[in-house]
Amino acid sequence: MSRSLLLVTLLLLMVLTSQFDWNQKVVNEVETRSSALLRRQQLVLQREEYVKEKIILSQEKHIQKLKTVVQSLQQELLLCRGKDDFLNDTTVDPLTQLLYELKHQ
Repeated sequence: MSRSLLLVTLLLLMVLTSQFDWNQKVVNEVETRSSALLRRQQLVLQREEYVKEKIILSQEKHIQKLKTVVQSLQQELLLCRGKDDFLNDTTVDPLTQLLYELKHQ
């Protein structure tokens, strides 16, 4: 009877230690998968930040181009106004010129 008791004890010991090893393997797999998932999430966040920065840089370039176009158009407008004033000065008779100056005052 002591021999059978010893065998049962050994069998239980083997089952418990194998369960412990199996549980440890499962825990290690879960930790590995969770760390891999965390790394993937970090990569996704980094990619999103990169895309946002690219969009912002692109918008800043467009804004700069628009500013230069606006400045160019403003200069052309000033030139046109100057030509218009010159034409008005040369073609307007003195009475009309006097009325024009009175309106501006």
